[in-house]
Amino acid sequence: MQWEMLTAPEFARAVQETGTCVLALGVLERHGDHLPLGTDFLNAHKIACLAAEKEPAVVFPPFYFGQIYEAQCFPGTLTIRPTLLVELLLSVFDAIGRNGFRKIILYNGHGGNTHLVHFLAQTTLWEEKPYYIYVPTRLVDPEQEKKLYSILETKPGHAGELETSLIMANFPGLVKREAIPQKPALPLGRASHLPPMFAGISWYSNYPDHYAGDARAASEEKGRVILQLAVDALAKYIAAVKADQVLPTLTREFFQRQKEVSSLGKAE
Repeated sequence: MQWEMLTAPEFARAVQETGTCVLALGVLERHGDHLPLGTDFLNAHKIACLAAEKEPAVVFPPFYFGQIYEAQCFPGTLTIRPTLLVELLLSVFDAIGRNGFRKIILYNGHGGNTHLVHFLAQTTLWEEKPYYIYVPTRLVDPEQEKKLYSILETKPGHAGELETSLIMANFPGLVKREAIPQKPALPLGRASHLPPMFAGISWYSNYPDHYAGDARAASEEKGRVILQLAVDALAKYIAAVKADQVLPTLTREFFQRQKEVSSLGKAE
């Protein structure tokens, strides 16, 4: 069920029936010269909608605000101030919770959001909320992963074979095949003189054209297989979250202990 497609009465029933909202996170950024700027949120939202058809949940409207400062030097990238970004997401969570959802799944479709979504999950321990945040870190099981890699001819990369195949399956008219580079984009290693590390410029130091991997082997057929694997995995995860009682219990326990610590000084 898509949030924006429901009437108010339908929405209220969906909240009662599922209690779970899926927020697919992506960004607007360059994906080589052959894929649309919205690749990440387009694919993530599509997968979320299809998964929610298999395992009922409400999918938040397309969302494209995320961490993508490393692509600000390219046309079409959309960024907002870091503090505003965090405040925006926390406010969105509160709005989802205010509408009655007790479980929120952050389905991330953009690698640059990884650290951000983990941080956002940690913020739920700052103050008690009426909802719980779930961030899947590995959805495909070993068998699914084996099937995935059996159809790929190259390692997954940014705007490479996997992402390009997925867009071909989801939105075939958006791929500019003639613009796919005729050789793979390998890491340049321009920061390799340093010990293993991370810096804001790390991605750009390796991939100055914001393209990694090799999209030449992409196909719509591969994309359909990848799509089905992703949908099945997310649907299974949604079911597990809906059935979960452990995380809410542990969270309540955590805040009860926090209140006990806070009351120590008052007892004197």
